[in-house]
Amino acid sequence: MKQQLEQRLQQLKAEFESGQQVLAELEEKRTNVQGTLLRIQGAIQVLEEELAKADEEEPSTSTSELSSETININNGVTPKAAETPVKG
Repeated sequence: MKQQLEQRLQQLKAEFESGQQVLAELEEKRTNVQGTLLRIQGAIQVLEEELAKADEEEPSTSTSELSSETININNGVTPKAAETPVKG
């Protein structure tokens, strides 16, 4: 009986040690993933700030600011055709 108890004790100690190793590995992976996520979050923030800056720097184009050439092209009229006077 004593031998069985000692054998079971050894098994449990081995399982406990194995579990501690797995836990240590998982904690290391968790730390690595947290670091990666922190770097990604920083990159996202930088890109969002750069996009916001780019939006502020780009003038918005309204219909009144479009040149007649752009308007004619959008209406299917080529610039040369728009310049040619219509003879009637």
